Amino acid sequence: MILFDYISYIDLSNSSFIILSFSLLYFGFFGIFVNKRNIIIILLFFELILLSVSFNFLSFSMSLDMLIAQTFVLYILSIAGSEVSIGLAVVILLFRIKGVLNLDFFLSLKG
Repeated sequence: MILFDYISYIDLSNSSFIILSFSLLYFGFFGIFVNKRNIIIILLFFELILLSVSFNFLSFSMSLDMLIAQTFVLYILSIAGSEVSIGLAVVILLFRIKGVLNLDFFLSLKG
């Protein structure tokens, strides 16, 4: 709660957090669509999208004084952390087996 008291002391409006959230969402989608080759960078941009959703929840929880949105943020961040760890483990295994991290190579594989 000390962090949120400090943020309210700075006196940032809710619109600045929403603008930050939508800009992070835009950069995340833009990064995924532009970079279609490297799997690790796609995972990083997906994390950026989840972070923008968390900022959106936090901005509305601060403006409406609802703690349920802050619990959703904790769930989102814990799921994002587990998703990254599993995704990176799969990427490392694919790199050990095939020796490349090119997404086009993996899409052309048939099993």
